[in-house]
Amino acid sequence: MRRQHRTTAFAAVIAASALLLTACATTDATPGDAGSATDSPKAQPRVALTYDGGVYVLDGDTLTIEADLPLAGFNRLNTAGDGRHVLVTTTEGFQVLDTGTWTDASGAAQTADPVLTDLVFDAPAAGHVVKHGDKTILYADGTGDTTIFETAALLDATDELPATEVVPAEAAHHGVSIELDDGTLLTTVGTPEARTGIRVLNADREEIARNAECPSVHGEGAAADEVAVFGCSDGVLVYDDGVITKIAAPDAYGRTGNMYVSETSTIAVGDYNSDPDSEGYLLSELVLVDTAAKTSTVIDLPAGVEYTWRDVARGPNDEALILASDGSLYVLDPETGELGDSYPVIGAWESPVEWQDAHPALIVVGGTAYVTEPATNSLHAVDLATGKVVSSVELPATPNEIAVVTG
Repeated sequence: MRRQHRTTAFAAVIAASALLLTACATTDATPGDAGSATDSPKAQPRVALTYDGGVYVLDGDTLTIEADLPLAGFNRLNTAGDGRHVLVTTTEGFQVLDTGTWTDASGAAQTADPVLTDLVFDAPAAGHVVKHGDKTILYADGTGDTTIFETAALLDATDELPATEVVPAEAAHHGVSIELDDGTLLTTVGTPEARTGIRVLNADREEIARNAECPSVHGEGAAADEVAVFGCSDGVLVYDDGVITKIAAPDAYGRTGNMYVSETSTIAVGDYNSDPDSEGYLLSELVLVDTAAKTSTVIDLPAGVEYTWRDVARGPNDEALILASDGSLYVLDPETGELGDSYPVIGAWESPVEWQDAHPALIVVGGTAYVTEPATNSLHAVDLATGKVVSSVELPATPNEIAVVTG
């Protein structure tokens, strides 16, 4: 039986002109992977997958392995936003993986052998990567530094990295930043012991707003009209045109750590946990944040429809997609919170013991959902128009992290 909490809205408004502190500086679904060439119908997608000991790069249509690149350690993957490159979080920072697919100036698709380049954005304890507008924003947990570069400039970076801007934090912490189209930078605040909220810097990197009422701040997303949302352990923060609003959770403990957004939808979908004593990483609730009305609604999912942070995505029509622990892909209407169709894709699975452990993951690109199945060392491609698995591959090793570029 599906339970729905009463909608709640609490305003904790901060005027944009309240603070004028100077910060030191050197000189988002988001449209991620949308460079000038990614609208070409000839573009060739490729899939990057980590495993224990390396990274596979696969053809996005046939799922054939194009490259097997050795790389030690636990490494995370994020698309760089230009349709070609993937950023691999290594011990040195964000290392650039060239997947070998792009569209040239004439609009023709080009391919080459994938290669893990020697280019690295230095970042002690490399963390979140955010793509929004024409910028890619990197966050280094070890220093708190935010590194920003023009996304398209990476396409021309064959021998050296593109020019960057680095914005220091007040203190190092596990954080995240996003730059809006007008140059406004939203960045988390905290220390290695506690994260407390966000601050807002204008294009001149002067602080213009702050909110410290977001314990354990984590994750971000930019919904329609560049309204940004950050998760807290007791609700969410919403930044809208200079104003920060706190929307409190309906539970005393109501943690949101990840936001799943579309830049054409005012509803942001977040993961949600109302049990501070819960064990494992499976969740059975979602929060729907109306970024226009500044309200939130928490919904309970049916039995068997549990997920981790890797298992929610937005579809081509702004729907929310959930890869559930029963192995099916569920479609949820974020406007109503109602579940619609469901499609069996993989076998039932259980919570990982540690968050880094391989477990099923979901990535949506266009009309295709890519689903990993570590239990069978497999990757599946699902046609979202029909819900059918259109291609599958069994890999030599167990897949863990996944990223998909569009070409």
